[in-house]
Amino acid sequence: MNHLPIIIKREYLNRIRNRSFVLMTFLTPFIAAILIVVVSYLSKLNNDKQREIAVLDKSGIFKEDLKSTENIIFTFQENNNLEKTKKETLDQGLYGLLYIPKVSSLNQFEHQIRFYTKESPSILVVNQINSLVSKKITNLRMLKNNVDVAKINALKTNVSVQIESFKGEQTSEFASIIKLIFGGIAGYLLFMFIVVYGNMIMRSVIEEKTNRIIEIIVSSVKPIQLMLGKIIGTSLAGITQFVIWVFMGGAIVLLVSAMLGIEATETQLPQTDVAAQQLLESGMLPKIKQLLHEFMQLPWANLIIAFLWFFVGGYLLYSSIYAAIGAAVDNETDTQQFMIPVLVPLILAVYIGAFTVIENPHGSVSTVFSMIPLTSPVVMLMRIPFGVPL
Repeated sequence: MNHLPIIIKREYLNRIRNRSFVLMTFLTPFIAAILIVVVSYLSKLNNDKQREIAVLDKSGIFKEDLKSTENIIFTFQENNNLEKTKKETLDQGLYGLLYIPKVSSLNQFEHQIRFYTKESPSILVVNQINSLVSKKITNLRMLKNNVDVAKINALKTNVSVQIESFKGEQTSEFASIIKLIFGGIAGYLLFMFIVVYGNMIMRSVIEEKTNRIIEIIVSSVKPIQLMLGKIIGTSLAGITQFVIWVFMGGAIVLLVSAMLGIEATETQLPQTDVAAQQLLESGMLPKIKQLLHEFMQLPWANLIIAFLWFFVGGYLLYSSIYAAIGAAVDNETDTQQFMIPVLVPLILAVYIGAFTVIENPHGSVSTVFSMIPLTSPVVMLMRIPFGVPL
């Protein structure tokens, strides 16, 4: 008699009725939402911070170019004494002092400009200052050599090489980016699913061994049916948990929007118009349209079928290994020594996918590791978007 459906139902119900499972299923979306809000708030707080920088420009040529922005305010000092200006900057609690000396040659600017700060400055601030100063000096050098800066800027051309296969199939760098993102997300999802729910299957086996219930079950059920029932039942519980997270996450977003009085029709349309205008002026709108076009041109039917095939196959393979480890030990402490042989192929597959598949998806290394069963699921999920023969 086939007891597999009964075992699947039992494992599924036992898992979803577990107090810790129920608690984490409904608590995780709130923890994630709080974490997102805190990170967004801290990021906004950090980005909104204004840094006032004193500028002592003895050369007198940077006043028109060092213009204040939303985050950086340049304050030019009239005092020509460097030591006195440094002391005043400290006393006023300013972010730093940019010192530009008077030089006889533009070449001397490369090693003479100093930025004084009390603490280590932000890399973004330093890069912004370097960019402004470098641009000004470059333009001055061009003018000194009778080079028309406006003509050079007008003659600059951005060339976009069109990519096409020998069969006449056109593609672009945007398509490669989309394929890379799809493969990376698919491989990461499989990795996390295996680690989280594989451990759950292993603990389930250990628990029944400890309670000696398994001795009664195997007297009327084949071991292979018992293991398969545990794997499928726990997997269904994991899928149920994931679906609940998706719906609860959407509900929390809508609830927070309603509590804060945010309405899509009032806030998003003006912002969308402004963003579209900015994109149009910057020349990014055609690139975004091309990106969306490449996104729609991908063979999504083949990608989804291959994704499901390797995702399910890889998960069942590793779930069986986790179940075997649970059957081989007497308590959860003893499982730690068996975790390294399981995790090493997974971690290796992730590194192969991240550093080899991205560079050469059809190279010998990628091809070999996509044929090894323990690394194939993750590596193949990253290779499939780049086109792999059936």
